[in-house]
Amino acid sequence: MKGPREEIVYVPCIYRNTGRKKPDFLATVDVNPKSPHYCQVIHRLPMPNLGDELHHSGWNTCSSCFGDATKKRNRLILPSLISSRIYVVDVGTDLRAPRLFKVINSEDVFWKCNLGYPHTSHCLGSGEIMISALGDPAGSGKGGFILLDGETFEIKGNWEKGDKTPPMGYDFWYQPRHNVLISTEWGIPKFLGYGFDPNDLKKGRYGCHLNVWDWTAHTYIQAIDVGEDAAPLEIRFLHNPDAAEGYVGCTISSAIHRFYKTEQGNWAAEKVIQIPSKKVEGWLLPDMPGFITDILISLDDRFLYFSNWLHGDIRQYDISDTRKPKLVGQVFVGGSITKGGPVTVRRDEELQSQPDPFFIKGKRVPGGPQMIQLSLDGKRLYVTTSLYSAWDRQFYPDLVEDGSVMLQLDVDTEQGGLTVNESFLVDFGKEPDGPCLAHEIRYPGGDCTSDIWV
Repeated sequence: MKGPREEIVYVPCIYRNTGRKKPDFLATVDVNPKSPHYCQVIHRLPMPNLGDELHHSGWNTCSSCFGDATKKRNRLILPSLISSRIYVVDVGTDLRAPRLFKVINSEDVFWKCNLGYPHTSHCLGSGEIMISALGDPAGSGKGGFILLDGETFEIKGNWEKGDKTPPMGYDFWYQPRHNVLISTEWGIPKFLGYGFDPNDLKKGRYGCHLNVWDWTAHTYIQAIDVGEDAAPLEIRFLHNPDAAEGYVGCTISSAIHRFYKTEQGNWAAEKVIQIPSKKVEGWLLPDMPGFITDILISLDDRFLYFSNWLHGDIRQYDISDTRKPKLVGQVFVGGSITKGGPVTVRRDEELQSQPDPFFIKGKRVPGGPQMIQLSLDGKRLYVTTSLYSAWDRQFYPDLVEDGSVMLQLDVDTEQGGLTVNESFLVDFGKEPDGPCLAHEIRYPGGDCTSDIWV
């Protein structure tokens, strides 16, 4: 694969639940090894409000608008997971110093769409912008989508039509050549919002379905069961727009399911990877899942990557045979089972011993690997360590105290394999306003998880 090397990345940084009364901000990070500011935050754009919980981001224009000379990728869309505000950021005037362009207030989201807790933003070939939501304004579960005008960024209403909606929402991906959109389910916002409570399991409060939509009609047509309390999060079709398959990472069940179009024309899923839980002492439950929280597919559709936030490892699978992914790379960069910590592993189907704590440049890294982003040529995998502030505080209190980090792994794109770049560390524990929680990673020109080819 070929593509321009990334020189800067945008990273939402969160202060909610840290005890620091500061607004979340968008960090611009220099990742050019030839730059004197390599591994440094070179610009910070603070939001005008407290407590937003910035999370994911998307573009006003991406590869779905390829060939339309009137479109420019110059606005970054930042939905706020908790406040339900949506920020539109101008990155076209100065790529290295973004500025706030527009604020869509939460009451507009509530009143015009009857939705709240916005999550994933994707641009559409029509020029519009579509944002998924976790629930309704009251915090109950509801799967739906907010539609924005791509020029004015005014809310146009809901994308979905008809009376049927899924009980929950989270992420989504669409594939117009197969007339399909598939969305996922994390859980009911008013239950997961304050932390993870095991008493919420087996009560229908966490997601268990992939939800299939008719792309042209905007209607909900099918639910695919991936297991009780599986909590399917990030979903990725293969990048080839003709492909009728992809993968989804299920967090609580710690499984990867391949979804695909059947000969009958509907959709189905099969489990292709299962991360075994570990029998532990000194933790919330006697069985610790891997907790798959982010996945991505390389642009050439050869490799699948995902993070196990609790176990602490990142994995690379060869998916040349999409039904039989082959593990070819693995590296531990933190997690909850390291030696000397509060957790003792009593039975482990994969490891002979607990991994060592992860240090880089003399710093012990708190938390576990979470959001990931791959370079366009597939040779560098960037990693941050914050999942969601309330869950960070619960599972990794030292992460909230010390701040998260961004790491970079070198990727063997021939045989497979992952190694930590020991010279790369962005330490968000050293921010001027105090340690913060860094989340998703975006390239100015688009990347493996922002762009959909149609």
